[in-house]
Amino acid sequence: MRPSLQAVPSPPADADEALLRAFLDGKTGAFEELVKRYQQPVYALCRRYARRPDDARDLAQRAFLRAFAAAKRANLAWNKSEPFPFRAWLFRIAINLGKNHARDGARWQLVSIDEHAAGADTAVSAQQKLERAEASARVRAAVVDLPRREREVFNLRVDAELPFAEVARALGITENNAKVTFHHAMKRLQSMMQAQEESP
Repeated sequence: MRPSLQAVPSPPADADEALLRAFLDGKTGAFEELVKRYQQPVYALCRRYARRPDDARDLAQRAFLRAFAAAKRANLAWNKSEPFPFRAWLFRIAINLGKNHARDGARWQLVSIDEHAAGADTAVSAQQKLERAEASARVRAAVVDLPRREREVFNLRVDAELPFAEVARALGITENNAKVTFHHAMKRLQSMMQAQEESP
């Protein structure tokens, strides 16, 4: 199943900045709002690097905590006339945590079969779910095997649903470079998946 590449509308940067300023002024509700706003894309990014959902949730939580701690440290040097790039900063931290997690741990691609415990009357549905889970595991394994830059661009574009301009900003590359890298990543993934299908 190919993920949708239609980017969801992103909150305006000034809205993030207002919430971040409120958080730095001690308003805990602003922290919760920023987490709510970005928890899904951050989790999706971390899931690309983590075998288990629990690991991805832990990485996502650490990404938020590090982003807010870094924002507090940067507050004194923050140029108040410039918008603070919280979104790109948060995604970059999530990617770095994910890369470290993938590098440090042995990554066995396992497929959960817990859904088969529902009983014989749901055998067909369980079979379909298992097939989808296996396909998803193969895609995750293939993404992990992409070269580092291709994997980063792919994750930000597909999982975080960022436009190429924001992908480029998050990774410190040009927008054209982000587009070309994404194109290469897609071609490489298609070749890898085709090779898996053709192998006995």
